[in-house]
Amino acid sequence: MWIEAKSNVHPIHSTTDGLEGFVDVEFEPAGEMKLHATPAGKLSLAVSKITSGNRMEDRELQRRIDSRRFPNIEGVLGAVTRAEGDGTYNVSGDITFRGVSQHHEDLMQIRSVSEDTIELEGQSHFNIRDFGMEPPKLLMAKVEPEVEIRVAIVAVREAGG
Repeated sequence: MWIEAKSNVHPIHSTTDGLEGFVDVEFEPAGEMKLHATPAGKLSLAVSKITSGNRMEDRELQRRIDSRRFPNIEGVLGAVTRAEGDGTYNVSGDITFRGVSQHHEDLMQIRSVSEDTIELEGQSHFNIRDFGMEPPKLLMAKVEPEVEIRVAIVAVREAGG
């Protein structure tokens, strides 16, 4: 996962590879998702795994998020519908950040790589104020409230699943 934010001084880039959870979808032999089979999914990210490589920025982000009180960001899949383009789907669900849940919807590329592996990729924009968080301020840097989140998820079938 990549998080991109802007400040009046420089762009801020944070990354993590700590997404955990499950996604339960079925595919047609031609590679398209079976949308009549209700997809399900839930993802969780430990806030402590988000890092920009700058300890001062990371400390301020953890403080603003109140990571001790809200240690995880959660996402629950609500619905998937076909969109225009091969393997492109409109995905909606609820995201909970800092104890605030918001419904969100955006496009994702979802494809079957093998019988046991699927890939999901997408990006969205969020205003952190919608989740009750004021943008961090670092010395002279004022961070904008709008952030871009990109995900590239590889889901592998559990043994025996």
